[in-house]
Amino acid sequence: MTSPKGASPTASNKVAVSPPRLVLASASPRRLSLLAQIGVVPDAVIPPEIDETPKPGELPGPHALRLALEKARAGRAPDSLTLAADTVVGVGRRILPKTETHDQARACLDLLSGRAHQVFTGVAVIDAAGHVRSRLVGCRVRFKRLTPSECEGYLASEEWRGKAGGYGVQGAAGRFVLALNGSYTAVVGLPLYETAALLSAAGYRAPGW
Repeated sequence: MTSPKGASPTASNKVAVSPPRLVLASASPRRLSLLAQIGVVPDAVIPPEIDETPKPGELPGPHALRLALEKARAGRAPDSLTLAADTVVGVGRRILPKTETHDQARACLDLLSGRAHQVFTGVAVIDAAGHVRSRLVGCRVRFKRLTPSECEGYLASEEWRGKAGGYGVQGAAGRFVLALNGSYTAVVGLPLYETAALLSAAGYRAPGW
């Protein structure tokens, strides 16, 4: 039986549309925490394994965006949206490593002490049809001049391990930051404004959006 002309459809005729399944192609607990701030809970976390070695002559910004795209493609799952990101710290044309040793971390601290540097985070979203959306967000961060005791205390904390440029602004190294121009969440590891925009454009809606 059809509804009278002009009548609104009843609730029983409305079809609920579920958001697409979301895969986070990252093992970073910081990115999971940032996504939770805006009500996004991935259905799965699939950390991809890719070669993160910079290409000859590659600059920090393009490097971050390329890795985000490669991670998204490597972590792509059928019938899902795949979200990936990568954060790179650069001083001029130089790409700083994701530090794994005390010597690497000390070298980064020595280089960053008393000067400004750039932090780039690339974000990529691939939808189920294979359409790619991406953004690159750059920020400028300036460190105070570090004393030997500050360097030694930070190195002893082990917070630097696995972090781009040897630090995380959300941790103990936050006390070294004199100025930050740009997206704070991008420096932490995921620019929330740009990420939400990419997910929305791909058809994803978190509760409350």
